[in-house]
Amino acid sequence: MVYRIISVSIFEASVVSELGFRMPELSWRHHTLIQALLARGPLREDHFHLLFTRITGKTPDNDQQLFNSYLLTINKALSFAQFELRGCRNQYDGRVYYGLVNNVSDEQSKLGTKYSVPQIAFYKAIVEAIAQDPSAQGGISNISALNLQLENQMGDTGSQSQVIPAAFKNFSISLKEKTIAELAQDKWLSCSPDGFVNLGVRSFLDLRSWFRSNDVPSCEVCNEAGVKAELCNTEDCTVRVHRYCLKKMLSNKKSKRACPGCGIQWRSTASNIESREEEDEPDTHTQDQPSSHKRKKSRLNIDIDLGSNEDCMAEAFQPPASRRATRRSARPR
Repeated sequence: MVYRIISVSIFEASVVSELGFRMPELSWRHHTLIQALLARGPLREDHFHLLFTRITGKTPDNDQQLFNSYLLTINKALSFAQFELRGCRNQYDGRVYYGLVNNVSDEQSKLGTKYSVPQIAFYKAIVEAIAQDPSAQGGISNISALNLQLENQMGDTGSQSQVIPAAFKNFSISLKEKTIAELAQDKWLSCSPDGFVNLGVRSFLDLRSWFRSNDVPSCEVCNEAGVKAELCNTEDCTVRVHRYCLKKMLSNKKSKRACPGCGIQWRSTASNIESREEEDEPDTHTQDQPSSHKRKKSRLNIDIDLGSNEDCMAEAFQPPASRRATRRSARPR
């Protein structure tokens, strides 16, 4: 597996002007939405909706068709620069986020990243450790992350005497700690107060195809990768469900509240599932269109001053060999 690493800053200086020249139907309103995501990174859905409202004077809830039209127009234009405006749900807080994903897969794109080759390999090792955890805890301890070996990310060359690059050998614990902090700042990772390293919202935006290609088990309800999920307590059942999907499944009065796989009653209490105001259906469509369900409006004051652009890293890969799904742990969660 080869990660495609780019820097959005390569495009930031020209993408809006290029899009304006090539796609004259883009207005300053479209440009402002694009630039906001380029400059700030992924935005939470309510923040993105509020920004849309301040720009257009319309609300996505009341003017859903207009909102979808804006997204469609933007994505048609972004396809010229091989970008995509995509929505995803953060599996840790259940909220929907919008962000820009780069679809470039050439070698030249690797030259624009601010991350070094060892840092990219370290990020890859963290993602694999989290995604392939059979207990679906959605994270690994900080100590486990720091002990990950970069040599395992060099690939299988068929040679037992493969030379390990000096940059990998010299990638110290302090450099790993610095990398985790940088990746968390750029929203590729997130660090919890209890000392765990989790995936960031940018990883959920960019790694959807990677999750599927690497046999990461899916949530039984929304069919998205179950990186952070609840497991069925039945010994031989491999079903996993996101907490926000489980909340809806158990709150359905017409449902038997049974596991979709084995049919046994799902043993979970309401206290184990976070209560959220947001009740959007998880998006399983390729267009990532937002739900039309209404929710309580945020009164956050979004400053439209775009500020300076930041470098970011976009994930991509060459199709890896299919991996056998790891059986989940029988340990109750």
